[in-house]
Amino acid sequence: MASSSAAAGLLARQLKQMQNDKDIPGISCGLVDNNVFEWEVMLMINDETKYYGGGFFRARLTFPTEYPLLPPKMRFETPLFHPNIYPNGDVCISILHPPEEDKYGYESAAERWSPVQTPETILLSVISMLSSPNDESPANVEAASLWRENLPEFKKRVRKCVRDSLEFE
Repeated sequence: MASSSAAAGLLARQLKQMQNDKDIPGISCGLVDNNVFEWEVMLMINDETKYYGGGFFRARLTFPTEYPLLPPKMRFETPLFHPNIYPNGDVCISILHPPEEDKYGYESAAERWSPVQTPETILLSVISMLSSPNDESPANVEAASLWRENLPEFKKRVRKCVRDSLEFE
């Protein structure tokens, strides 16, 4: 149980730091039901990003009790059309994959989760991923296909997500 309480203390400190840090614009975090292992996140994407600018996207970070040895899971609650986001909202990004060799040989261990990652580095990586999708191993095949083969249609679908995010509750 000591590891669970150590993880809880670390997460509480990381949350407080993020809430007090004015250098990370566009990211807001809070606890779900006062549970330090479950965070509600709001990403307010600035208008300078290529596709998702102006959007307000709500997500959840769910941390394991073995954190920081194992990565959290991230799921968007706001519907988001993106090659690296499964249709159910789960985020597929290398740094959220467990710290082991990829059995498919796609990612090196260095690209995967490491205990030096923090909720802040995760969220900044996800924001970066929004403007630079990895379409080589897509979580959403339709989005990856449009990204590669029909960029105007991809942009149209993304603009709808942005508009819908402003009304999503």
